[in-house]
Amino acid sequence: MNLVTTLNEKRREKQMKYEKSVLREISLKTLKERVNQFFGSSDLTSSLILQAGIEEACYDVAIEAYLLGAHFSRFGYYGESVESVKNRCRKEEKHLIDTLYNFLLYWGKGMEGIYSESLYYVCEQYVDSWWMEGFRKGERRHKLRLH
Repeated sequence: MNLVTTLNEKRREKQMKYEKSVLREISLKTLKERVNQFFGSSDLTSSLILQAGIEEACYDVAIEAYLLGAHFSRFGYYGESVESVKNRCRKEEKHLIDTLYNFLLYWGKGMEGIYSESLYYVCEQYVDSWWMEGFRKGERRHKLRLH
């Protein structure tokens, strides 16, 4: 029984070490630029992003999507296409999109509800861009044997 606990602890330590190493490759500046690129450009979300809590929530979702892409990048390294890898983590990615979307709707000033479909697509593109970046960086790390 003690061996199972130790194995799980080792797996968690290894996962944390990998996540730390992958996260070293993104900067706060990149996170800010991407938030402004996706949410600061439209009239719908530009007023939302001025609030610090909302911007931090976007950062959290971006980091989670980035780590998700990096985690699933090993399948791409072993020859699977990006589409089939995205299919593997579709449920987790959808959860991130829905979390960000619902957060923006909840903390918005009410105008977001009118344009909720376009807001959902912006959230979807935002999560997808971070997932792809994590996937590419993770795939590169596997090729360089840095995993």
